[in-house]
Amino acid sequence: MQNTITFLFQGGAAGGGLGLFLLLPLLFIVATFYFQQRKTKRWQEVMSTLKKGDRITTGGGIRGTVTEVKDDAVWVKVPPDFLRLEIAKTAVVSINREDEEKKP
Repeated sequence: MQNTITFLFQGGAAGGGLGLFLLLPLLFIVATFYFQQRKTKRWQEVMSTLKKGDRITTGGGIRGTVTEVKDDAVWVKVPPDFLRLEIAKTAVVSINREDEEKKP
């Protein structure tokens, strides 16, 4: 096994260091999956802390204030007529909390 790895990195008989270039795409793919998984986990943590009073924006552009949180959906009050809409949690793309806006 060690001989094979050494053979690939030294260029082998006619490879000229080709082994390293064969491993780079694999490393890129692994890194991409790793960072995407971290991003998804962080967003799930943020969504689990969603609470009444948070201001949200959906993928469709609807902005409103959360009035109730369910397992898979949220009730949102939307101005100017203060309509109450039930929106799937998967449609939420951003959360703006009052606490974060007041910090200097």
